[in-house]
Amino acid sequence: MKRGDISPVLVNIGFGNVVSAARVIAIVTPGSSPMKRLREEAKKRGKLVDATEGRRTRSIIITDSDHIILSALQAETITQRFVEGKEEGSPKSHKRPEGDGEEA
Repeated sequence: MKRGDISPVLVNIGFGNVVSAARVIAIVTPGSSPMKRLREEAKKRGKLVDATEGRRTRSIIITDSDHIILSALQAETITQRFVEGKEEGSPKSHKRPEGDGEEA
C-alpha cells in the first residue's frame, strides 16, 4: 500500500475488537429512549454489531455506513482512545494497554 501510505487508524473498542476511526460518526451512552430505539431499529435492519462479549452495553458507536456497534467499554474510554490515536497518527492505538479492565 504505497500511494500516500494512508493506513487506517484502528481504535480498540474492547475484547480485541477494533473500529476504523475514520468511519465513526458518534459515540453515545445507551441509557436514553432514543438510543434504545436506534439499537432496536438497527437490529431489525441487520446493521447491529454486538462487540460486548455478553457484557453490559456501556456505549453505542454510530458509523457512517449506518451500522450501530455496541461496546462494553464506557463512551469516555473509547473517546480517549480516539484522541490518543489521532495524536499518535499511527494504527498502533488498537493495541490493548495493560490494566484495561476487560478481564473476566
